[in-house]
Parts: sequence; C-alpha cells; structure tokens
Amino acid sequence: MRAVLISGGVAMLVALLGTPLFIRFLVRKQYGQFIRQDGPTAHFTKRGTPTMGGVVILGATLLGWGAALLLTGTEPSVSAVLVLFLMTGLGLVGFLDDFIKISRQRSLGLQARWKIVGQGLVGIAFAVAALQFPNELFRTPASTNISFIRDTNIDLAFAGATVGLVLFVIWANFLITAWSNAVNLTDGLDGLATGVSLIVFGAYVVVCVWQFNQSCQILTSAGPRCYETRDPLALAVVAAAITGACFGFLWWNASPAKIFMGDTGSLALGGALAGLSILTRTEILAAIIGGLFVLEVLSDVIQIGSFKLTGKRVFKMAPLHHHFELGGWGGGTIVIRFWIIAGLFVALGVGIFYAEWVAG
Repeated sequence: MRAVLISGGVAMLVALLGTPLFIRFLVRKQYGQFIRQDGPTAHFTKRGTPTMGGVVILGATLLGWGAALLLTGTEPSVSAVLVLFLMTGLGLVGFLDDFIKISRQRSLGLQARWKIVGQGLVGIAFAVAALQFPNELFRTPASTNISFIRDTNIDLAFAGATVGLVLFVIWANFLITAWSNAVNLTDGLDGLATGVSLIVFGAYVVVCVWQFNQSCQILTSAGPRCYETRDPLALAVVAAAITGACFGFLWWNASPAKIFMGDTGSLALGGALAGLSILTRTEILAAIIGGLFVLEVLSDVIQIGSFKLTGKRVFKMAPLHHHFELGGWGGGTIVIRFWIIAGLFVALGVGIFYAEWVAG
C-alpha cells in the first residue's frame, strides 16, 4: 500500500512543480492554442494559451510510478506496463496532433485517417499483449470474456482461440477509441476534463485496492466472490499516479487556465481509462464510473444524428458543456456542476461494485 501513496504523492508534486516550468518553455517557443472559429466566442480570448500540457501529466505519471517501484523495491508488473504503454502511445498520437495544430496555426491537426491508424496500431499491440504473459497461476492480464464488475459468461473465444483473439482486439479497440474520444470531447472548458479524470481515476484506486484485498490469487483467504484481476495492486499504483498527476496539473489548468492538456493529455487519459477497465475486468462498470464522459459523447452523437436525420439540432451546440455555455451559464459554474455530476456517477459505480460483492 505504500507504493500507492508514493506513486500518487510523487506524481502530484512533479505535476504541480513541473507544469509552470513547462508553461515557460511553451511560451518561449510560442506554442499556443489555436481556437476553432465555430466555437463559443468567449473562447477567442484563450487563443495563444500554452497547450500540450498532457506531456506533464504523462511525465508525472511515469515518474510517480517509477518512484513507487524504486522506493518499495517492487518489480514492474506486466499489467502496469501495458496500461502505461497504452497511455503513452495514445499520448504520442495526441502530441503529433497538437504539434501540427500549433506549428501550422490551425484548429485541425493530424489527419483523421492517420489519427485512426496511430490509435489502431497502439490499441492492437495492447490488446494482443494483454492476452499473453500468463503468471504462475496461468492468469493473463486480460480475458476474452466481456466484463461488467467481473468477467461475465459472454466469451469472445466461443469459436476458438484465434476467433477470440480477433474479436477481443476489435472489442478492446472499440473501448480505447470510445474512451479516448470521450475525454477529448470533455476537454472544452478550463479544468473540466482534468477534474473529472481526477475523480474517475481516484475511484479506480479504490476498485483496484479492493480487488487486491479480495484477490483469487491469495489462495489462503480467497473467497467465492474473489476477483480474477491479475495485478490489482500494480494497477492501483498506476491509477494513483494518474490521479496525483491530474491533481497537480489541475492547479494550473483550473479557470483561468494557464495551460491546456491538449490532445496529448485527453487521448492519454482516455487510453489509460480504457486499459484499466479492461485489465480490472470492469469494462461495462467503467461506463457508469465515467458516466460524465459518456454523457458528453452521447450529446455529440445525438446532435449529429438529429441533424442528419431531421436537419434540426437538439442542443445549441455539442458536446453538452457548450450547450449550457451558450445558454448563459458561466464556465466556472458548468465545470463545478459537471464535477458534481461526475462525482455522483463515481459514487453510483463504486456503490454498485461494492453491492455486488456484498450480495455475493
């Protein structure tokens, strides 16, 4: 448990102290945000604000995780490395997207097809590796079973291992794309995505620690409702590092933001959330814990679908936070209320997680 505290604490300090240094570097290089012309007019004042702050979140997460291993004498686990690989890989795709926007002074970055290719390559590598590396108890980091709070009886390998691998790769990449785009859509107001991410990853620290205490791999005390997650404590350390990094970054990202996380941060955080949901066997539960992200995506889907089918818009602007912004709500009010909603979703998700164990 010391590793969890060290990881979160070091990551928070690195992000808190490192972000202003990174801001000064970006200002010196004139790497500022380019604002889309069709967005709310209030956002035009943010033009030139340093972006790519996701670099700090990524760096703080990796340093926090590394410090925890070093100070506790723990070897890196496959599950933790996989989540960090997915987070870093998608962060790199986001970094390329951000850099193109900045260098070419436009709101469109990496071409959509290349963005999909980049996400796909990272996602496929993660998915294939997640079904390898069995431990001494023959447990791999991921499972071909669709999971809710734990693995269900829906097995993607119903027609054999090869079919199972292909279907799992497709399923995993769907989750990775969905979560990375969800966080990306939410990142539209100062501190909004960072604060929601902090709450969601904090919840995953609790989930992972609970799974560790009730692990099926502790053979002397494993009960009938134990969890099959291979490396729950290692995943708790990663989740704590991300939580700490978001804490430190939020100090500078809160309104008025001194820096934006950019696609570097949003894609990285979305990838980490997808990875944690897959490796903790909570793929469907994650949609409840991260319910605020889901609402933002749904608002965008509804808006596009309604306009294409009827020519009418349901919202003044999508995603959802822009609807309230154009309705006259202040940015700070929206962010705080959305944080509250995110907290309610997390409470519901963790409550369901715990209630399932108690009922069993």
